[in-house]
Amino acid sequence: MRLKRLLLLVMLILPPASALGAAGPIVAAASSLQFALTEAAERFGAETGQPLRLNFGASGNLQRQIAQGAPFELFLSADEAKVLALHAEGLTEDRGVVYARGRLAWLQRPGRGDLPGPEDPLAGVRQAIDAHRDGQGRARLALANPQHAPYGVAARQALARAGLWAPSEPLRIFGENVSQAAQFALAAEARGGLVAYSLALAPALAERGEHVLIPEAWHAPLNQRMALVQGAGDTARAFYAWLQGAEARAILAAHGFAAPPGEGR
Repeated sequence: MRLKRLLLLVMLILPPASALGAAGPIVAAASSLQFALTEAAERFGAETGQPLRLNFGASGNLQRQIAQGAPFELFLSADEAKVLALHAEGLTEDRGVVYARGRLAWLQRPGRGDLPGPEDPLAGVRQAIDAHRDGQGRARLALANPQHAPYGVAARQALARAGLWAPSEPLRIFGENVSQAAQFALAAEARGGLVAYSLALAPALAERGEHVLIPEAWHAPLNQRMALVQGAGDTARAFYAWLQGAEARAILAAHGFAAPPGEGR
């Protein structure tokens, strides 16, 4: 029943996957971009008059859908390996470009008085594990499913680095993607969760949570790559080019994404 309530909360709060109308090419994008890309697409549409449809999900699931023939024209992944794998299969026009670097954050409900500090951002995980071991409840720890979500992989790596992956097993709850994991992290049953920094900053979640950044060195780089899918049309091509410009980069930066490698920090 608790999981059902969490899923209902996700459906009530998160915007629909396709948010910009029924016309135009379909852009497949990682869930970490839920708010940033929606803003970027709205700005692009206002400037060009060219509509887009956005489809958000876990990068691994979107990769699989493209491989199975889904009618996406542009793919923005949270993990560059997903794009490179599609290119190796001849399904993207080229290797694409890295458009941003993602960050991982610990997210929890506000007002608890126990937000971990930057010197020990996984303190909440240890506290939850210790409390469960001592019979003081089962506060859940949320993260995206590492099987297909790059932010889930990063969360697993950060926990493993701290020796907390195995001990946290009874407490972990997986979101289908990182957006769902962020909602799980803010549920009453949760101690918190490891999610995309871009989501922790989004107003819809920031007013319901508080966060602390996880050091980038604690997991593999979240180099986020995009590429045009074979057969992409003119509008998708125009948006792909627009996303590499200064205006789009400013939007991504405002949502917590770092500049691509080689362009400063």
